[in-house]
Amino acid sequence: MIPIPKIALVGRANVGKSTLFNRICGRRKAITDSRPGSTRDRNYAQASWQGAAFELIDTGGLLLGSSDPLLGPAAEQAQRAIEEADLILLMVDGRAGLLPDDAAIARQLREGGKQVLVVVNKTEAGEAGLPEFSRLGFKDLVPVSAEHGIGIGDLMDEVMARVPRVAEPEETDKPLRLALVGRPNVGKSSLLNAFIGEERSVVSAVPGTTRDAVDSVMERDGKRYLFVDTAGIRRSRHLKESVDHVSMVQAQRSVERADVAIVVLDATEGMREMDAKIAGDAVEAGRGIVLAVNKWDQAKGLELKQRSFSEDLRDHLKFMPWAPVVFVSAVNATGLAGLLKAAERVQAARNTRVTTGELNRLLGTAARKYAPKAEKGSGDVKILFGTQVGVAPPTFVISLNRPVDLHFSYRRYLENQIREAFGFEGTPINLKVRTRRH
Repeated sequence: MIPIPKIALVGRANVGKSTLFNRICGRRKAITDSRPGSTRDRNYAQASWQGAAFELIDTGGLLLGSSDPLLGPAAEQAQRAIEEADLILLMVDGRAGLLPDDAAIARQLREGGKQVLVVVNKTEAGEAGLPEFSRLGFKDLVPVSAEHGIGIGDLMDEVMARVPRVAEPEETDKPLRLALVGRPNVGKSSLLNAFIGEERSVVSAVPGTTRDAVDSVMERDGKRYLFVDTAGIRRSRHLKESVDHVSMVQAQRSVERADVAIVVLDATEGMREMDAKIAGDAVEAGRGIVLAVNKWDQAKGLELKQRSFSEDLRDHLKFMPWAPVVFVSAVNATGLAGLLKAAERVQAARNTRVTTGELNRLLGTAARKYAPKAEKGSGDVKILFGTQVGVAPPTFVISLNRPVDLHFSYRRYLENQIREAFGFEGTPINLKVRTRRH
């Protein structure tokens, strides 16, 4: 079987690589920002053109001689993308003209012997400056405007003529989508790298290193997982850069795209208020939850015990006692198998259906034990009927004899009864109330 060809976008910073990446992918996946260095990781996306599949790789800008500690690893990420790609799209800025960094990058690519196509971006005003880029030493130049969508079709025709044609696969067995979320610097990127076995995300001790959401597909024991490594979520008042605000929004979008959110916690710092906020957002989104306590390799030196740490964690997260807790170490790659198993259990729970008969027998027993209570008003409240109307998350409708709402404490009681009887580990439950019309 011919593998899906990989196409890497390479060039100096701020030439429009992420804008072109988003244009080809058809959605706003990479962060676009007017400052250099916004994209630091390799950003992958599966795409197709006229029925032919390919994988597009966006890379960080190559800034020669920069003192930014994060741009060194970003350059390494770009080099890895170059090595694994079947075709390199060298992007240059048609407005700025040919610059020394462009020539230096081109020289490096020529030495590597890779197939290269030069993409001259920002040519919406005309192609008068196009000839000077022929000095880069590559035969073909393709003018485009990524921002305005000009020339994209011609570019993709040129691209697909240079790589093997592989039919777009029919995805029958969809991977389990896992979103890694948490505060900055809790080890999300390190955890992702431990899973996939390579440095796909930049790992740095500087908080906020990961700004893009990086999708990575992994197969283990015949099962497929799609990891979304998200930018660290910060409190809004700490979002000094607009790009960090976009990162937070993307983290929330990543949770919305996921089946299960793995909330990564830092064992060395203990619980923080922001951890509860992040977990609460995932619950509000109706996603499955697994709590991953990272950096447990340092537990012995800090005299931490799993039981006491779990008790403290539950005390801070009283609203989700049903979420499984897994202790892991990204550094030592321990606990990873248990984390995947917990995510599998949670996903199965999200899709569990309870028969109407089973549910109504449970509701009847619960009502006889404790009579239903209304949120407001007086008078007897009776549960007439209950049914499950949806999954992921499990959603139940309870019909009452009177037009009232159930007291929040009684809702919690019913939820606890349902969980005790049917499980639903790691997933929120929706209880909706319907009343008889008079």
